Amino acid sequence: MNILFVCTVNTCRSVMAEAIFNKIESENLIIAKSAGISIIKGSVVTENAAMEILNDLNIDIRGREAISINEDKLRDSDLVLTMTNYSREFIKENFPKYKEKIFSICEYAGVSGEILDPYGSSISVYEKIYRKLKGLMPIVLDKIKEEGRA
Repeated sequence: MNILFVCTVNTCRSVMAEAIFNKIESENLIIAKSAGISIIKGSVVTENAAMEILNDLNIDIRGREAISINEDKLRDSDLVLTMTNYSREFIKENFPKYKEKIFSICEYAGVSGEILDPYGSSISVYEKIYRKLKGLMPIVLDKIKEEGRA
């Protein structure tokens, strides 16, 4: 199974979600990737996002380039989880044939709220977003398994 995490520019939230999910999914039955809906060509993961991942997961992703969402990525994904409701609706409107597998991450996990963009914020804001994502990932993984997707 393939899961795609999506945020705006694929340099903060979706990259952190991808790393956390792949670390906790120890059976390797589900592969997480990430992409952005409006990337800047040549942009890389933010220093603060990379540091959160390095400090917590011991994975060095510094220099990882942003990846743009496209039809191939959506077609190859069994589940698409966005960080915000706006991103969810944007993708559904632009790629309507995939709308049945697109959810916001909070919606899918059954919690209220959204994962707001920490870009340009202090490390403490990144830590807060990272902790929120880390708390959601076991819920997401359990739901995937309950639904028999994996």
